[in-house]
Amino acid sequence: MVQSSVAPQDPAAARGAARRTQSEIYRAGVSGTRPAVPIDPGALEAAARKALSTEAFAYIAGGAGAERTMSANRAAFTRWQVWPRPLRDVTERDLSIDLLGRRRPTPFLLAPLGVMELAHPEADLAVARAAASIGVPYTLSTQASFPMEQIATAAPTGARLFQLYWSASDELNASLLRRAEASGCEAIVVTLDTHLLGWRTRDLDLAYLPFTRGMGIAQYTSDPVFQQLVRERARASAAGHGTPPPGESVKITPKAVAAGIQIARKGAALTGTGLRESLRSPLPRAAVETFLEVFSTPALTWDDLAKAREWTTLPIFLKGIVHPDDAARAVDAGVDGVWVSNHGGRQIDQSVPTLAALPDVVARIGGKVPVVFDSGVRGGADAFVALALGATAVAIGRPYAYGLGIAGEKGVREVVRNHIAELDITLGLAGHTSIQDVGREALREA
Repeated sequence: MVQSSVAPQDPAAARGAARRTQSEIYRAGVSGTRPAVPIDPGALEAAARKALSTEAFAYIAGGAGAERTMSANRAAFTRWQVWPRPLRDVTERDLSIDLLGRRRPTPFLLAPLGVMELAHPEADLAVARAAASIGVPYTLSTQASFPMEQIATAAPTGARLFQLYWSASDELNASLLRRAEASGCEAIVVTLDTHLLGWRTRDLDLAYLPFTRGMGIAQYTSDPVFQQLVRERARASAAGHGTPPPGESVKITPKAVAAGIQIARKGAALTGTGLRESLRSPLPRAAVETFLEVFSTPALTWDDLAKAREWTTLPIFLKGIVHPDDAARAVDAGVDGVWVSNHGGRQIDQSVPTLAALPDVVARIGGKVPVVFDSGVRGGADAFVALALGATAVAIGRPYAYGLGIAGEKGVREVVRNHIAELDITLGLAGHTSIQDVGREALREA
């Protein structure tokens, strides 16, 4: 773990990460203290399954369809092998990279994950503090459990990006981007692959979607444009106009009552009142219905992306690129970065694995903009492979959510620390001293 006395964005902060991490773990072991979270990726997931509710684990761990894309994301790494070159002086190693005009201590980011209250009550606040303490930029989700301003306050020294799900309301999109810029985010990450909700079999089997319980919509309920949309919907409903709310066909059961109470609690941001008043108010239910109506739009096209330049002055990344032609078009459209991702296998079953797509995307872009990579990364050795294949930076996803569910902020910090340490070890054992020097020659095709 990076020492707290080290400035979070100091490029020297990650140097010696492997030795420091191993020393901390083994020294603590002398006193009988073990890591807060399992280090082995499989054991980490198994521990999270035990720590989380059935619904929470299904939502976080699950993928689309038969989850073949999730499997393919992992299997793609087996195509490549690290090719060690010994007898090189690797005493001093440098993990730092340049991204968004700043030197970062490591090539890691935290990917945007929504509804983290499923894993821990402090959700995004705990993740933001952990990320800041270890010098890794955190991509805030549109589906966060806390408003972006509150997350920024929780970790004022942390580097942040904001991920946008393109809403059906342009006014709402513009408002969210204005808030992101005002709250200190360094870039906007527009997610392209969730204009329709994927066929997520684990969630469907449980008939569970957290948004219908009022979870993961804090960015919306704290937004003035969204609040106005909710008030308009509530007035129309009271007057007998508009479409019937989906909740009308819900059977009254103990679970339905519990869900209603949960929604009412979440409605405090809109009503400014206590639970009793929120239960009587139509606004909390209207907020959920409004969210479900405006969350995304299947009509989004390349032409729409130009609007984002009118809404913000921040750099813009496009997340969800897996085809080289789309990568080229993104560069031609003037975006500032491409994020190679298939949403961790959560959107399309039998999709192209991201690692298989990465080399062609990198080749087509030709170094014109940075390339962020995610999906299937379970440790530092995986990150090494992605970086060798041309990624500028690597985003960690599910593993940090597992850490959050097991041990809160400390769990997130340890998961990220472990990724950094394993990358440092892999870099040195492969015979390299800098991330900048790692290319395809560092790998062998299996």
